[in-house]
Amino acid sequence: QVQLVESGGGFVQPGGSLRLSCATSQNIDNFVTLAWFRQAPGKERELVGLFQTSSPSYIPSSVKGRFTISRDTAKNTLYLQMNSLKPDDTAMYICAARKTGWGDYDYWGQGTQVTVSS
Repeated sequence: QVQLVESGGGFVQPGGSLRLSCATSQNIDNFVTLAWFRQAPGKERELVGLFQTSSPSYIPSSVKGRFTISRDTAKNTLYLQMNSLKPDDTAMYICAARKTGWGDYDYWGQGTQVTVSS
């Protein structure tokens, strides 16, 4: 059974940085697509980073220039580096994975909470 376990969330002041980690229980190369989403109370889930084995990484314009997605195959871990954090970045951050390049995500983590506040 595939497990995705996020860590690295917490409380940070505006302008600060956090690096989120998503550890996979299988060889990370088994996943064609890995992604970070976030969801704040009362808001829809939002994609904030996409890693695909056959395509360049994708960061949406809402966080481009501040967020970076990367993968460490030796550690079977997906990362989301978040810089210049703003209060609007406050949300539950969740990683997801699938073994194809399209369609629904097959695997989801439980999420890690990020709170940006002064």
